[in-house]
Amino acid sequence: MEDSAQKNTEGSEDRSTPKVTGIGGIFFFSEDPEKTRSWYAQHLGLVTTEWGSTFEFRNTHRPEEINYLQWSPFKSDSAYFEPSKKEFMINYRVQNLEALVDKLRKEGVTIVDEIETYDYGKFVHILDEDGHKIELWEPIDRVLTAMGGETTQ
Repeated sequence: MEDSAQKNTEGSEDRSTPKVTGIGGIFFFSEDPEKTRSWYAQHLGLVTTEWGSTFEFRNTHRPEEINYLQWSPFKSDSAYFEPSKKEFMINYRVQNLEALVDKLRKEGVTIVDEIETYDYGKFVHILDEDGHKIELWEPIDRVLTAMGGETTQ
């Protein structure tokens, strides 16, 4: 079966195509996020902080590269998911965020905010067809690796 990743003329992965490359985070409402984090730590072995749990994994195309996924319960009355009324939000890892936002805008997708840039990557939020707020993240994983800290592996 042929690999679905686009290849450039040298046969290596094309990292310029604007697209989703994986899951970057899972965020959901909880009546008591601290209790939820503690339950997952105690019963399922997640390494948790006040932000949730950061999962560490390897990129299959670049095995020397460590990638991250954030799992976070939010207080049920948090406004972070707005304008969505849904109880969860998915963060997708993407490449070439600016081009992807341009493409989505041309296709009539609701762009909730402007691209924000941090040391560890760029973020923007969109709404899907069902009204779920989606977070798009173009990560700079090496910055997160340099920051250190415990992760769930």
